[in-house]
Amino acid sequence: MSKLKVSALKDLTGAHGFMLAGGGITASTTLTVSNIVVNGEIKTQSTYFVPPVGGHSGKALKSTGSSYEWSGVSASGGIRSMQSWTNNGTWYRPTGVTTIIVTVVGAGGGGSGFCESGGAGGMSERVIDVTNVSSVNVTCGNPGGGTSYSGCGGNGNTSSFGSYCNASGGIGANCSQNRCGGYGGNGSGGNLNVYGGGGNGHGSYWGFGNHTGGTSFIGGSQPCSHNQNNYAYNHQSHAAWGAGGNGTRHGSRGAGGRNGCVIVQEFYG
Repeated sequence: MSKLKVSALKDLTGAHGFMLAGGGITASTTLTVSNIVVNGEIKTQSTYFVPPVGGHSGKALKSTGSSYEWSGVSASGGIRSMQSWTNNGTWYRPTGVTTIIVTVVGAGGGGSGFCESGGAGGMSERVIDVTNVSSVNVTCGNPGGGTSYSGCGGNGNTSSFGSYCNASGGIGANCSQNRCGGYGGNGSGGNLNVYGGGGNGHGSYWGFGNHTGGTSFIGGSQPCSHNQNNYAYNHQSHAAWGAGGNGTRHGSRGAGGRNGCVIVQEFYG
């Protein structure tokens, strides 16, 4: 059998600039090869080349910014848990949690007589990196109390999540101005800050008007009554956190607002 030995193969036409010499292939333009069968290992410095797959079962291809590598996929990513408070307390970071979304709602203001109702607490929501945070103080504002005809309902108090974000309470009915509903509190420090809803003002004779307290980010206030004395006051716990207290008919007592609250959604890294 004859053998032909050459030191190099070269494209003499120069059309593609191809040369095979010394065990290496050189191409001045794009080299297109079809039906390659590899019996061995391919090594490359190209940033577009997939690294060897052997020994990396169940892993995903990850960019390092300059090349690619196989990386383990976490089965624990996403939301882990949620905690909530309606009274003061402390948040402690669960193991593995790196990010939280905090929602803070201020307390509602109290209602008054003749339909005037309290304003709702404001709301603040913030995304926080807690990788290096172990605990945070939680404050839930106390609500304003209800009062009778011509009285000033109590103001709701501020809720907060440490120094990260807070939400002020709603104003009591008949306080900022005579015979007016209370206005809502506001959030601050968050990625999203929202006013609470305002309460209704002075109603018609004998209190046959709308008594409804201000609506908070969580929900609405207590039930109303056409002619039952102290109806909203007797059911003042039947309202969403942070809602303003309902007003009442003439001669009865308005409902108090509702406590503020803090909600923390916890996420794995």
